Amino acid sequence: MLYLYIGTDRKKAHAALRADAALLSKKAAVIHITDAHTIEDLDAAISGGGLFAQARVVILDGVFDREDMRERILSRTDDIASMSDHFLLYTEKIDAATRKRLERMAAKVQQFDLPKKADKESTIFTIGNALRVGDKKRLWVGYQGELLAQTAPEAIHGVLFWAAKQMLLAARGDTERIRGKRLVAQLAELPHKARRRGEELEYALERFVLSIDVIK
Repeated sequence: MLYLYIGTDRKKAHAALRADAALLSKKAAVIHITDAHTIEDLDAAISGGGLFAQARVVILDGVFDREDMRERILSRTDDIASMSDHFLLYTEKIDAATRKRLERMAAKVQQFDLPKKADKESTIFTIGNALRVGDKKRLWVGYQGELLAQTAPEAIHGVLFWAAKQMLLAARGDTERIRGKRLVAQLAELPHKARRRGEELEYALERFVLSIDVIK
């Protein structure tokens, strides 16, 4: 069963997704897949748990940002829709044809968009901008503020990963390009490293925030 969350207001969309996940996961395992995971991780998540496996809630967060993940999910939409597992998919933007296709099979569709003139500094994007400019103090304060606002660590990681990718794409010189590549690599590996260590993502993110270079 598919649940679809769309829009530029990532904070509200993730809040709605988390609320639905909490209701659906009372007797189910929760699996969280982002675009920082591997295609093999995605394949395992959408393959189903088997006849006697525990029910699952599979959160697919920002995976449409990667073409290979997007194509893999679209090739399996009929399977996803027919499974008893719950698949909660968030994407910031989606083309009309793909949206129409997913809406036909989705049990629930919600749209969350920021006002056109909304100040992004008042949203979770504050931390993404702080990472981009190398402002460690503002990044730390913003990170703590998001935790106090009960923003899921997975959502915070998603914004930081998005900001690092945008920084790499917009790099104007070797220094910016090298820094962008390093941050993308660190953030892509961070969830996997945290799992291997048995560490909560919240604390892995905290160490990452404290480790970034300050740009003067």
